[in-house]
Amino acid sequence: MAKKEIGKQSVEFDCPPLIVGAASVVGEKEAQGPYGKYFDHVIKDPMAGQETWEEAEERFQQIAAEMAIEKCGLKKKDIRYVVAGDLLGQLIASSFGLMNLDIPIFGVYGACSTMGESLAIGSMLVDGGFADHVVALTSSHFASAEKQFRFPLGYGNQRPQAATWTVTGSGAVVLSSQFDTKKKLSRKTDVPKIVQVRGVTTGKIVDYGVKDSMNMGACMAPAAADVIAANLNDFQRKPEDYDQIITGDLGEVGRQILLDILQAKGYDIADRYIDCGIEIYRDDQNVQSGGSGCGCSAVMLTGYILQKLKNQEWKRVLFVPTGALLSPVSFNEGKSVPGIAHAVILESAGENDRK
Repeated sequence: MAKKEIGKQSVEFDCPPLIVGAASVVGEKEAQGPYGKYFDHVIKDPMAGQETWEEAEERFQQIAAEMAIEKCGLKKKDIRYVVAGDLLGQLIASSFGLMNLDIPIFGVYGACSTMGESLAIGSMLVDGGFADHVVALTSSHFASAEKQFRFPLGYGNQRPQAATWTVTGSGAVVLSSQFDTKKKLSRKTDVPKIVQVRGVTTGKIVDYGVKDSMNMGACMAPAAADVIAANLNDFQRKPEDYDQIITGDLGEVGRQILLDILQAKGYDIADRYIDCGIEIYRDDQNVQSGGSGCGCSAVMLTGYILQKLKNQEWKRVLFVPTGALLSPVSFNEGKSVPGIAHAVILESAGENDRK
């Protein structure tokens, strides 16, 4: 067994990658929510000055990536790889949005769990010595997602209470090796206030046979429960070893399913659990069960979660973006909607905490 392997499906990094830069770009509805003050950049025009919804999402990604790189004092030429993905067919928001960065790119798809997947792969690249600096990011857009997965906006379909509202936003982080950060970034980065990626638990595809595409929380909750339990088991930890366990976009319906499944497995996380989808909007914003989309967990991570860790209000967080693995083809052919989730261990990394 490789020395970095932990348990059955986890990895613990020898030299945990540092998150030295982060940026969140959101739409107007997200900025009007309770966490609006934490986001870096607000684009009030849902078209972002572009001709199509897809081009608008591309613009969100481009701004987030460039802003994250700039905030940590690096240049585009310093970035070895980009790891990115989105919800659109063939990842067109990432491919077209990031093309002009002129940086080698890995396109990844984990549905709304993509921020966890890109963080995990980017961290492995840095810890493995394959890159000093990696950008990990993702995005979603309400209108482009509705167009692809549900109904065009002009159709005006009614939304059931279990439905979620796709977040319009993009979040990007810059992952750096500890050695290179100490050598080159000491003057550009607030070193005592850096977050490190300590480990990753890669999720399995879990299918409970749910076929309702308007109830993504029920589709994803079993996968979230599976990977959280695997993380606790692999690292030999209890829920209280984390200050917070944070899922991506289960919403009100998925939240209770997750808690019930974990309770049956012997884990009670209710007193330290939040869901980005429930948090990102106010109750009066008419979003039914909450927020969703790749951008949901991404902007909450880059805007709010990292800030709490930097301030050392939280010391260790289990960040668990969640995804529903459906496509228009699979749905129209009557397939169920499997879920996926990845768990990323984030720790507040003061100078004395790092190896």
